[in-house]
Amino acid sequence: MQRNRRCALKRVLMDISEDLTRIALAEDGELVELYYESKHDESLLGNVYAGRVASVVPNLQAAFVDIGAEKNGYYYYGAARAVSDEGKNPARPKPGDTLILQVEKDAAGSKGAVLTNRFSFPGKFLVLLPGDDGEIGISRKITDSAERERIRRTVRALLPEGCGAIVRTNGANRSQEEYENEISLLLEKCKKLEKGTFALPPALLLQESQPVHQAVRDFYSADVDEFVLNDEAACHSLLETGDFGGEGQPVLRPHTEKTPLFEAYFLERQSEKALEEKVWLKSGGFLVIEETEACVVIDVNTGKAAGRGDLQKSILRTNLEAAEEAAKQMRLRNLSGIIIIDFIDMPEKKNQQELTRRLESAVKKDRIKTVVIGMTELGLMQVTRKKTRPSLRRQMTTKCRACEGTGRLPSIDWTVTKMRRQAESIFANTIYDEILVRADGRLLRAFAGEKDCWLKQLEMRFGGTVILEAAEMGFGIFEIEKQKRS
Repeated sequence: MQRNRRCALKRVLMDISEDLTRIALAEDGELVELYYESKHDESLLGNVYAGRVASVVPNLQAAFVDIGAEKNGYYYYGAARAVSDEGKNPARPKPGDTLILQVEKDAAGSKGAVLTNRFSFPGKFLVLLPGDDGEIGISRKITDSAERERIRRTVRALLPEGCGAIVRTNGANRSQEEYENEISLLLEKCKKLEKGTFALPPALLLQESQPVHQAVRDFYSADVDEFVLNDEAACHSLLETGDFGGEGQPVLRPHTEKTPLFEAYFLERQSEKALEEKVWLKSGGFLVIEETEACVVIDVNTGKAAGRGDLQKSILRTNLEAAEEAAKQMRLRNLSGIIIIDFIDMPEKKNQQELTRRLESAVKKDRIKTVVIGMTELGLMQVTRKKTRPSLRRQMTTKCRACEGTGRLPSIDWTVTKMRRQAESIFANTIYDEILVRADGRLLRAFAGEKDCWLKQLEMRFGGTVILEAAEMGFGIFEIEKQKRS
């Protein structure tokens, strides 16, 4: 196979440390994809388990299954979404049953992993689908009809009865021998499912490849020039696969310099910027990206681009640039689910259509399925992107203990009012005649009032005593202890 040498140099970097693996795809030095794999919080995606049914919810045609993870997995056993099985679906499991299931989506937030009984085993060139009755799908990006037919005949001849397959874009122009080797390796994985019959649940039957091997499988294609990694053992492991260094194959390059890998290729700062809320455009406009539990919102602003020449043309230019950047950010940050983009208002239909076409073109570069739905009546662009793993932000940040992830704290006035009402309630409704108020010094001064005016009134009104104790506590956090005067 001839390698497709393009102008843009595509490089996959794998930064492997004791606790964390970082995988990055860079095109001409620009970071375009990035994900992390922590050894303390490894992805379960693709793993196969013998799980025990913990509970069944017939109205949802769903069961919660213990697979040994922190949260029970969610398994949908129905044939049609949003239809209850009041008539008793024969596929409905019972609590305590053992099921052989695969993780379809990782756990996210308060939700456990999504499980399925439709197994799929991805390789570099195709995805094997055991139990799919011989159906063969071919990537739409393979457009040559003769090549599609050749692939279909080749793969069908190699598949055992009852197995289907989906040929990936990277499967174009592959030889029969390459397909035969790939299918043979994937069928070995299928055989491990047979162990589930004798396993005591919850039990792991098949673990998906390590992050380095997953990265090679996902990024291995004709237009990736080289893979660079800084771990000697992983490098030897990849060389043994025979996927590197030959004709039409990418180069595997070990990084042995003292300079850290991401820093050596100028990606460290780019990876840090991928967590920032605001993204500036070259035109002077900017995007604000916010992730919520329900959806992702991207707001487009004119910023410094406003007021330059014809207003409508300026807005269109900014929106078109924002469409390109939004597609990049979705891919870089692994934003998924429902994504709403609030572009700058454009009343003309032709401008809206041009914007939609530009966004559709931009998301085609994404290897994750991304669909541009179109504009709503309110002028909001709707996009969906398949969920595979948590977003970069969810992987690399944690909720603030003070605000619980909302990004907002109670105002000082609201907090002081709450403190005062609690103090009054203790004196009015309990036998205690002394309280100790512990909080940040600024909060205590506001609580006491100007020249301790409110504090003196409180003590005079109830005949109680208030002791103030300054402490290094988060803003808005306070403690009130009830005491009796000795």
